[in-house]
Amino acid sequence: MDKSFVIATIKMKFPHKAPSGYEYWSDEYSKTITRIWIRNLGEFSYTDEQPSSIWGFFNRKTGEYIAPINSKKPGKVVDIKDTTPYSAMQLNLNPLERAFL
Repeated sequence: MDKSFVIATIKMKFPHKAPSGYEYWSDEYSKTITRIWIRNLGEFSYTDEQPSSIWGFFNRKTGEYIAPINSKKPGKVVDIKDTTPYSAMQLNLNPLERAFL
């Protein structure tokens, strides 16, 4: 695991444990925002690199987690309890769909 992420995790108190076959890493998005990525550690036929997806963003100044719009644009602030180990994106479910969760 990247040492810079371990340091950032301690600061963030990142609550999720990486799912089996995945790892988290981070980079600096801006002066106050850390971008959090999730990397798939599996082997793929189309690339020698392990693909990464954006998990979300963390505002170091306010201590808030932010759902991504995409990897280059933070969206709305989210409650960390409403996120999953795979993404900070919020599910847009109707009441019937929510009943099955």
